[in-house]
Amino acid sequence: MIGADETLLGAGVVAVFILLELFFIIRKAKAKSAPVFRRMAGAGRLRRAVGLAVEDGTRVHISLGSASLIDPSNSSALTALSALNRIEQLTSTSDLPPMCTSGNGGFQILSQDVLKQNTVETNRRDQLDPNLAHLSGATSFAYAIGTLDAMHESGTSTNVFLGSFGAEAGLICDAAEENQSYTLAGSNSIVGQAVFFAMADDPLIGEEIYALPAYLGAGWAHQASLRVQDIFRLCIILLLLGSLVLKVMNWL
Repeated sequence: MIGADETLLGAGVVAVFILLELFFIIRKAKAKSAPVFRRMAGAGRLRRAVGLAVEDGTRVHISLGSASLIDPSNSSALTALSALNRIEQLTSTSDLPPMCTSGNGGFQILSQDVLKQNTVETNRRDQLDPNLAHLSGATSFAYAIGTLDAMHESGTSTNVFLGSFGAEAGLICDAAEENQSYTLAGSNSIVGQAVFFAMADDPLIGEEIYALPAYLGAGWAHQASLRVQDIFRLCIILLLLGSLVLKVMNWL
């Protein structure tokens, strides 16, 4: 069981994170230049692929995996929704809006809402099509088979796979390769990461999944979140090094 001290410590960490993120959001609003992050090649190639899809009149496909909306491991799929929102903004001049597939009804509803919101904001109500947000299947492999059909029928040239994937990710990546379409992929699952590392054009490893919306320019909140993550990462490194020094000197 988690004790009261651990609960208070966790709440304190969350509170500090939120306060720092708000600070950087406010600071970004006043700044004249955007923050500089390390280069992530996959994000750059994805932007290029999205641009080519707009020019060629082909479709971008975002797949959220088969995680449940109430599953604690759904954070990568929530990140994918932010990426979907930004990619739809980047393709606002295209005749073919992005398509989204998922293996959970909750995420299908959320993806439909994202697509609807963007068409309204960009005054493209004539392109609003609820069927562009597919519930491909209720189980992992049923979701994969449904996604394959959607990819073959939609004229997809660019795929973004972000979410909870298992071994079924191999089927999806293989279909993307057969279609000669570009694939950027990442998963919170170790199995999914292993498959994507072997088969995707640009695999995202670890925290790169959650950084993708910021690299696509999704909004200030995403950029501020990355900066706060870097601060926490530095604090953890210093804490580990300090603990090591104290242990070596027998002070701990």
